[in-house]
Amino acid sequence: MANIISDETIEYVGILAKLELSGQEREQAKKDMGSMLDYIDKLGELDTEGVEPMSHVFPVNNVFREDVVTNGDMREEILKNAPEEKDGMFAVPRTFD
Repeated sequence: MANIISDETIEYVGILAKLELSGQEREQAKKDMGSMLDYIDKLGELDTEGVEPMSHVFPVNNVFREDVVTNGDMREEILKNAPEEKDGMFAVPRTFD
């Protein structure tokens, strides 16, 4: 195991994750984190020459559409539902002085 995880690192990760770990759980977390880092190091040994970097395993394309107004201006109909209206807007009670 090339990656040795310190007790301080486990303590810090526990604080960030808001976890209270027992002594046994800390030791297991140290082993698990070390194994994960070893695996990442192993992946770094792969020959990726000629492999194009990607941000997602599936192709991601934006789908654009024409921005067309379909329902028009319905202000008058909407304001009919208002208990009170002033200058073409909903009038509401004050919330502070």
